[in-house]
Amino acid sequence: MNTTLDTVVIGGGAMGSATAWALARRGRDVTLLEQFGPGHRNGASHGTTRNFNPGYADPDYVAMLAESVRLWNELEADSGERLLALTGVVNHGTDPRLPEIRSALLAAGLRAEFLAVEEAAERWRGIRFDQRVLHMADGGQLNPDAALPAMQRLAAGHGAEIRHHVKVLELKVLDDGVRLTLESGGVTEVLSARQAVVTAGGWTTKLLAGVAPVPRLTVTQEQPAHFAITDPDAQWPGFNHMPGHGDAYRYWRSPVYGMHTPGEGIKAGWHGAGPVVDPDNRSFTAEPEQRAALQRYAREWLPGVDADALTDVSCTYTTTVDENFVLDRIGPVVIGAGFSGHGFKFTTAVGRILADLATGDGGAPAIFSASRARVR
Repeated sequence: MNTTLDTVVIGGGAMGSATAWALARRGRDVTLLEQFGPGHRNGASHGTTRNFNPGYADPDYVAMLAESVRLWNELEADSGERLLALTGVVNHGTDPRLPEIRSALLAAGLRAEFLAVEEAAERWRGIRFDQRVLHMADGGQLNPDAALPAMQRLAAGHGAEIRHHVKVLELKVLDDGVRLTLESGGVTEVLSARQAVVTAGGWTTKLLAGVAPVPRLTVTQEQPAHFAITDPDAQWPGFNHMPGHGDAYRYWRSPVYGMHTPGEGIKAGWHGAGPVVDPDNRSFTAEPEQRAALQRYAREWLPGVDADALTDVSCTYTTTVDENFVLDRIGPVVIGAGFSGHGFKFTTAVGRILADLATGDGGAPAIFSASRARVR
């Protein structure tokens, strides 16, 4: 079967769903293709909590934070779903950027204040705080498991076609658009479209090989865990902990992030420390040494949890060298990739940017260019 469409979005995770919603609410013809079923656990956009961490100083990211808050609020209003819980986020440790982050957030009208370690410990007794503490009251947690179906449902309500269990086998650029070869239920299909938006997460490099040049993307399998809460009356903000120097931190794999996941416990994990994987051949099994190191962290820094009572989580990061996103257009292909374990909070703004790139209504900040030289 041959069908010609306007815009095809490849990948129905967070960014693809947001793009479909943004395009459909503008009245654009859009088809969203997702290779797995609703609520799948094969990528990066699942689970019921992600930190909305406002801890940025770069003006492009701070502007996207403000826009994201507004659009998350719109999504909540339109869908009737509660998606953002404002618990606050606390960043602590040795991060030298904290004063700069505070200044940037205050200039953007977002709340940020330094607290003494003793004051933070009294307010959030489930956490042992380290050296310097920045409290960002406008932070909190987002719910991917509620957000993705909400965006897809609203997009469909505006006329978008949402198709699950459809794998894109091949993407080719033509003189007048793109051609996609699909497989669904053992049946092969060919679609022609004016353009494609690729938001394929860990599968981006495979799909775009020989089609469009993109920066190097590294896919890793990450393994946070939910720890059982031992202090039921403790209050929990989202948190990010930057390691210090010396023997006390030698076992650390990276900075640590964490949050309260209602009904599951306190989620904590190393940031981008997992092994490189092929997204089509993952073990979904926690690496024992990393797991043991995370338990040690919980014993030392999270007095409100039981470090021996944990449930493993498996997800992927798709990371650029400098951890900045790829948001760009190359011919008839719009690319959203490399969200590097810190992109979910920006989902709604990313959807708007990718929709602008698809419609010609605007571009993306230069920091996200596919052709920009990237260094760590």
